[in-house]
Amino acid sequence: MKKIFSPAIIVAILLASCQKPKDHVELYGKISHPNSDKITISNPDNDYKKEIAVNEDGSFSDTLKIKEGRYRFYDGLEYGRIFLKNGNTTSFTLDTNAFDETLKFKGDDADKSNVLIDYELLKEKHLNSDLFRKNITEFENAFNTLEKEFGKLKLNYRAIDPSYFEPEDRRFKKMKAAYLKFYKDRQALIKEFTKGTPSPTFENYENFEGGTTSLKDFRGKYVYIDIWATWCGPCKLEIPFLKELEERFHDRNIEFVSISVDDDRRSGTMEKAKTAWKTMVAEKNLTGVQLFTGSGLKADFIKAYKINSIPRFILIDPKGNIVDADAPRPSSAKITELLKELGI
Repeated sequence: MKKIFSPAIIVAILLASCQKPKDHVELYGKISHPNSDKITISNPDNDYKKEIAVNEDGSFSDTLKIKEGRYRFYDGLEYGRIFLKNGNTTSFTLDTNAFDETLKFKGDDADKSNVLIDYELLKEKHLNSDLFRKNITEFENAFNTLEKEFGKLKLNYRAIDPSYFEPEDRRFKKMKAAYLKFYKDRQALIKEFTKGTPSPTFENYENFEGGTTSLKDFRGKYVYIDIWATWCGPCKLEIPFLKELEERFHDRNIEFVSISVDDDRRSGTMEKAKTAWKTMVAEKNLTGVQLFTGSGLKADFIKAYKINSIPRFILIDPKGNIVDADAPRPSSAKITELLKELGI
């Protein structure tokens, strides 16, 4: 029997056949506890950058015309990785209280984004700060294990063309070389700043509570020093752990001192740097003794300890001698173990 289509159906078919494929990405999602009122999509390799407004309920949506590839999206100083391609509809949700652990993508090519997050979680598992406190054999084993587990992860995403992972494979070699250099630098640091030798000192750093403070003011107590800056993402991630550590030892013979190295290189002027420091201390309700060098990484104390990356933690004993020039971070269980071993 011959089918007869109505004029309306014929028009609909003709319109559908004439429609052009989307020349943009439709991106939307929702962020719980957002750090900012916008997210920023960027890729420095192709000079792309776009800001998307985040509503009061954490939702956002926009369209983007981009070059296919991997991008970063920033919520404040925290970021995730995302695969974008014109013609796709992509969405994600996350809770910033557990950023990578809750980040989940849906939509077209979602697996190409989800596998990147799964890989980041693997790196966090095997390449944490404790890695630099291990011997060279344990250091090498951590990278070997990560490489094997990444191989297994790829098998879980068999639908993705293997060529998609080539950039990660290349970056792995560079990452290992960078970590190895940092590891060797730390070993040299330990040898130079021997336990029990007098610590470099600082004098008259501006105190958030008013006046100035010097290292000698803490003589008679252990001092756990956090070198940080408001623009430093890893520094901010340590804040909740530092608060918890201070609360646990608040009535013990130890002072928790945070020294900001904010300066005019990033803020434009030293006055703006100081304002950024004061604002974050107040907004984040930072505890302990909050100090400002006034000269950033160029401060004598910072240069004396050869600090060229942050966060950096230093532990000094009641006599002003070094316990550890590169002490465990607050997020590491080893710092609690160390403080207990010292009888604090």
